Amino acid sequence: MELSTQTLKVKSDTGSAKSFVLPLILVTSLFFLWGMAYGLLDVLNKHFQETLNITTARSTLLQAAYFGAYFLIALPAGLFMNKFGYKKGIILGLLLYAFGAFLFYPAAQQSSFNFFLLAVFILASGLTCLETAANPYVTVLGKPETSEFRLNLSQCFNGVGSFIGPIIGANLFFGTTNTGSLESVQLVYLLIAGVVLLIAALFFRTPLPEIKESEVVSSELQDKKPLFAHSNFTNAIIAQFFYVAAQVGIAALFINYCTKVGSGIDNTKASYLLSVAMILFTAGRFAGTGLMKVIAPNKLLTVYALINILLCGAVVWANDWLSVYSLMAIFFFESIMFPTIFALGIKDLGHHTKKGSSFIIMSIVGGALVPYVMGLLTDKYSIATAYVVPLACFIVVAWYGWNGYKIKLNNKTTEV
Repeated sequence: MELSTQTLKVKSDTGSAKSFVLPLILVTSLFFLWGMAYGLLDVLNKHFQETLNITTARSTLLQAAYFGAYFLIALPAGLFMNKFGYKKGIILGLLLYAFGAFLFYPAAQQSSFNFFLLAVFILASGLTCLETAANPYVTVLGKPETSEFRLNLSQCFNGVGSFIGPIIGANLFFGTTNTGSLESVQLVYLLIAGVVLLIAALFFRTPLPEIKESEVVSSELQDKKPLFAHSNFTNAIIAQFFYVAAQVGIAALFINYCTKVGSGIDNTKASYLLSVAMILFTAGRFAGTGLMKVIAPNKLLTVYALINILLCGAVVWANDWLSVYSLMAIFFFESIMFPTIFALGIKDLGHHTKKGSSFIIMSIVGGALVPYVMGLLTDKYSIATAYVVPLACFIVVAWYGWNGYKIKLNNKTTEV
């Protein structure tokens, strides 16, 4: 998941562009790390269903633990960093990430799904700290006029990690020698923990620029309005909740859907298809960014949401490979939704911007709740029926892009 980037400045005037190279590389590595963690999570769903003999609905508790951590830890992480600094926040995040990854070993030894949930929660708590700090750091590690380029470049590595995760899972979790075994899970997460600790050590030894938020300037009229009087903001919380719910639910049951609906698709092939879908997601982000130069963001958001409603209809239809391809295409068109809703939601919040951003970030709890509903529908009816849920979610997103994003002032509606 992405977070918004606040306007930041470096307190120290010293330091050349060359001195930022190593810190930039280290911070960019964080994007890759949490991208890979998320990519592996969706593969673990199906793997645990088979190795631990749990239902589809129960397996989605992995997403509940993962995104529940974002909801519960985001504000404490922000408070910690405000008091102790972003560098210590990053190191804390890496240590929690490594600790959670290490816990996968005893969880596998005991074949305990509840233990795995604890490990995922701790791991995701670390990721919450990392995401809270990484985007602001990228924007100040170099010239201000190239900050947007640096952030987009770093986010590309998030996409790389997201499609590498399913490839790792396909080869190690679903290999013929690993059927019914959790040893591969132990190996993967022990290696991840070791790499994360190494990066934590590098951060500890690498000087990083100290940064702080600059003043947010806004109009007098906007300053006088309470936060929740901004309709574009309150509607964004709703839209973001349902968007994240759709995104996470679609990915969480992706492998289940492909193996049930697509002819000749096994777990390994489905994992590779998930990796391709993640590539489409990354490509969609670049394409959408380019289109926004000629198409208003809210209009593009509406069009993409309407397309995904049609694609979800094809997925519910469950027509073999046509529906599988439709499921993969959804990733391309959902790619711009999180940042676009976010940007429209914090527009003209003035001095409320930081607090408003926190509330929109917390709305990603939809990713913890709705996949479980999809799991229940899968167990009671069918995997195809479950995709009615993201279809309904995209209707809410389309509404926000069409009308919900507008700012209402003194009973008058204005465009963002």
